[in-house]
Amino acid sequence: MRSSSHLPRKRFGQHFLHDPRGLARIVEAIAPQPGELLVEIGPGQGALTAPLIARAGRLEAIELDRDLAAELAARFPPYQLTVHCADALDYDFGRFPAGLRLVGNLPYNISTPLLFHVARYAGRVRDMHFMLQLEVVERMVAAPSTPEYGRLSVALQARFAMEKLFSVSKGAFRPPPKVESAVVRLEPLPAILAIDEDMLRRAFSARRKQLRNALPEIDFPAAGIDASLRPENLSPQDYARISAFKRSG
Repeated sequence: MRSSSHLPRKRFGQHFLHDPRGLARIVEAIAPQPGELLVEIGPGQGALTAPLIARAGRLEAIELDRDLAAELAARFPPYQLTVHCADALDYDFGRFPAGLRLVGNLPYNISTPLLFHVARYAGRVRDMHFMLQLEVVERMVAAPSTPEYGRLSVALQARFAMEKLFSVSKGAFRPPPKVESAVVRLEPLPAILAIDEDMLRRAFSARRKQLRNALPEIDFPAAGIDASLRPENLSPQDYARISAFKRSG
């Protein structure tokens, strides 16, 4: 494993994956091939970057930490790695050609807003493979009417088919995080559901209320939805139907 004097920075949520078996499992799950456009978010010290380049030949990376970005740029030649020193939270992934594959051990302190951001590019990606807190992965794949189901579940399930691939222990990281971790795969749906984001946000800010009280401006019976249900009881397809009714009303 490549050594580095870089100290993990708490403000960036840095937890560097160093376990060889965990890294190998992630690379096998991604199964990169030469000629594919891979974009890694938060490459850190390059533990995942190196085996991805070995398999794909080339990689683009988004790294906020200037010191790490400089280390990576010095370590790999330009024909193998292009490092964009930028904040992934506001990065325009639309600048890449369609068919890109997003990968990364996402900074845990910004994982939820980052997922909402990259979800906007669902129509341009082939797939995404991310390491996240186990709790976040469980929310992503949760079914309606379960405690984990929420706004994130609906927003992502409207765009992606998702699968939790495997868990990763705390000891696989330096420093060890306080939470358990997991790797998840996201693949864009053939037809993305159009859901009003503001409506979804307001619905889940009042998730314990009945729909008639959470979103009083909507005529739920006319939309074919039981108004006595709560926001957590509706599927992504239900929210798409309400959004379409709202637009046509």
